[in-house]
Amino acid sequence: MEKKSFNPHVLFIPNTLQGHITPMVQFGKRLVSKGIKVTLVTTVYLSKSIHVDPECSIAIETISDGFDDTGSQDAGSIEACFTSFRINGSRTLAELIEKLADKGQPATAVVYDGLFPWVLDVAKQYGLFKAAFFNQTCAVNSIYYHVNRGLLKLPLTGSHISLPELPLLLPSETPLILYVYGKDLTPPDLVELVSNQYSNIDEADWLIFDIFYKMEEKIVDWMSKLWKVGTVGPTLPSMYLDKRLENDKDYSINLFEPKTSTCMSWLNDKPIGSVVYVAFGSIGSPVPEQMEELAWGLKGINCYFLWVMSDSMKTKLPNKFIEEISDQGLVVSWCSQLEVLAHKSIGCFVTHCGLHSVMEAVSFGVPMVGMPLFVDQQTNGKFMEDVWRSGIRVLPDETGIVGRQVFQKSIKEIMEGEKGIEIKKNVMKWKELAKEAVDEGGSSDKNINEFVAKLLSCS
Repeated sequence: MEKKSFNPHVLFIPNTLQGHITPMVQFGKRLVSKGIKVTLVTTVYLSKSIHVDPECSIAIETISDGFDDTGSQDAGSIEACFTSFRINGSRTLAELIEKLADKGQPATAVVYDGLFPWVLDVAKQYGLFKAAFFNQTCAVNSIYYHVNRGLLKLPLTGSHISLPELPLLLPSETPLILYVYGKDLTPPDLVELVSNQYSNIDEADWLIFDIFYKMEEKIVDWMSKLWKVGTVGPTLPSMYLDKRLENDKDYSINLFEPKTSTCMSWLNDKPIGSVVYVAFGSIGSPVPEQMEELAWGLKGINCYFLWVMSDSMKTKLPNKFIEEISDQGLVVSWCSQLEVLAHKSIGCFVTHCGLHSVMEAVSFGVPMVGMPLFVDQQTNGKFMEDVWRSGIRVLPDETGIVGRQVFQKSIKEIMEGEKGIEIKKNVMKWKELAKEAVDEGGSSDKNINEFVAKLLSCS
C-alpha cells in the first residue's frame, strides 16, 4: 500500500524555564514561515499559567512531569524533578504522539531540549526524525561531552583545562557544577544530569545550537566532524534582526507578565546611553550579601539603573533601599528584556551571563558587565570577556562575593572609560554579524533552510 504523505509536523519539547522556551519558540516561528507545522509541548502545570499571544502561530499541547497540580517545585530536588519528568514525560509523550496520529495530525519529527535525552528514545519508537536543541554554547557542550565520554576527568585537576579548539580554561571557567565537583557543594547526580545530554546523542539526526556560526567557528567545525550540526541563532523576533517575518515582534509565549509600560515610560525620559540595566534571569538569585554589595554599588555610581528582580529577591535588599534610590533607579519584578535592551537609553547590561541574555545583548550591541552565577554561566562569562570582547567579567573575592567597588569600577569603565569605547566597538561588530547570520543567505538562514528540506524529505 502506498504510504500517505503528510506535511511535516514537528513537536518542540523545551525545558520549562523561560530561557529554554524562548529560543525554541523563535526557531519554531522560522519553521512555520516555511510551511512546517510546529506544536510546543509543555507540562500540564505550566500550561495553566503561561501567557500566549493570540496571534502566535505555534500550537500548544501538554504532557505530564508528574506534578500537574503543584508544579515541579514540589519535587524536592533538581534530580527528583528530572527523574519524574523522564518517567511521566516518556509515557505521556507517547500518548500524545498516538493521539495526534489518530486526529490526522501525525508528528514527523521532534526537536527536544538537550537536557531531555529520553525524548529521543520515545521518538525512536515511532520512527520520528530527532533533533536535539541546545541552549548552551558549543564550548559548554564540548566540555559536557568530554565529561560524558570520560575524556575529562572529575574532579578537575591542574591549572588549566585544554580541549580541542577551545581557549585554555581555568577550572573556575568551566561550568560551576564541574568546578565544585568533589567539594561537597554539588551532588554527583547533577553532574550526571548535564553530562547525560550526550548519552544517546549519536542517535540524533541533527544537533541544533542557539548561537550563530561566527561566534564559535572552530568549535562548530570540530563538532561537525562528529554530528550533523546546525547553528540557528540569534533566536530573536525577526523585527529586531532581518525583519523578514511579518508581525514577529515579541517572544509570543512568556512565563511572566512583563511590566512593559512602566519600564518604557521610565526609560523614555532618560538620556541616550545613560541607564544601567540589571537582570539575572528567571531563576538567578544572588545571596543576600551579594545583593547588598550590588545595591550599594549601583547607588554609588552616577548613573540611572533599571533593576529586574523577583519579590523574593527584594527581601534581600538593604532596608529602605528602593525608597532611597527612587530618583535614580527603578526596580520591577519583570519586564520585556527585548524592548529594554533595544531602547536607546541603555548603556550597559549587568547580567548573569545566561546564553540567551548574552545573545540578546550582542544582537542589540549592548556592552555587558558579567557576574556568572551557576551552571554554564562561568564559561559564557569567559567567552564574553576574552573571546567576544563584548564586556567585563566581575569575579568574586575569597569570600565568594563580588564587592561593590568592583561593580562600580566595571560599570564606570563601560559607561565612561577607554576600555568601554573598545568594548562598544566590538559589540557593535557582533550586532552586525548577528543580523547577517539570520538574514537571507546568512549561516543561520542556510542551516534553517537545510533543516526544513530534511523535514520535507522525511514526511
